[in-house]
Amino acid sequence: MQYGICHLSIVPLRASSSHESEMTSQLLYGEHFKILEERAQWSRIRNAFDGFEAWIDKKQYRKIEEEEYYSLEDTDYQLSSDLIEYVTDNSGLLMPVALGSVVNFSQKLAHKFEGHLTEPQRGTKDKIVDTALLYLNSPHIWGGKSPFGIDCSGFTQMVYKLNGERIKRSAAEQAKQGEALSFIEESEPGDLAFFDDNEGVINHVGIIMQDNYIIHVDGKVRIDRIDHSGIFSAELRKHTHKLRVIKKII
Repeated sequence: MQYGICHLSIVPLRASSSHESEMTSQLLYGEHFKILEERAQWSRIRNAFDGFEAWIDKKQYRKIEEEEYYSLEDTDYQLSSDLIEYVTDNSGLLMPVALGSVVNFSQKLAHKFEGHLTEPQRGTKDKIVDTALLYLNSPHIWGGKSPFGIDCSGFTQMVYKLNGERIKRSAAEQAKQGEALSFIEESEPGDLAFFDDNEGVINHVGIIMQDNYIIHVDGKVRIDRIDHSGIFSAELRKHTHKLRVIKKII
């Protein structure tokens, strides 16, 4: 088995070994992974954080030793906590890193990080909504995980990651985690609400706020109303997403 780490700001992960293939997710700076398969220009990887598997361009990561991989696994994450920070290389050149990037390994990548960071503590959701608001108005990008483009499940995953919790990459996988609540009145700010399509497939997720509001990604990260039926858009004057279940993860 071989191992790698993302040494660039934001790198696309693709469904197959082609730049024309669908972007299914991203790696942010400092995320590490196992290499499952290698081809001439591409590698299929499994992200250590959530087990997500996809293809990455070989030019967009660096290989690391097995002991370094497991050292990262055994160490609490140190995450960049501003929308954008910078690392500096040995030549003094700056490279931007996005909110939620992992900076534990930056020195071994010959980078110097001098920005603000957080070491998330598990078991509390007091700051989840505040963290979610950092992404407000970020545009929707399928497979995105950064303030410069994010999808619904990437949004919830990154917000929870910044608060010390691991949840899966897709909305359908996230819906299998946590404790289901029977009524919306039982929910608390920071709980996750899941929505399905006409065939019953869960395809959307958002974060419950106070007073029957929800923050989620629909065109951009936005705040709408939520009720027993689902998400209600005041702009469109109609429900846009059908509520399936609310889950308490923490």
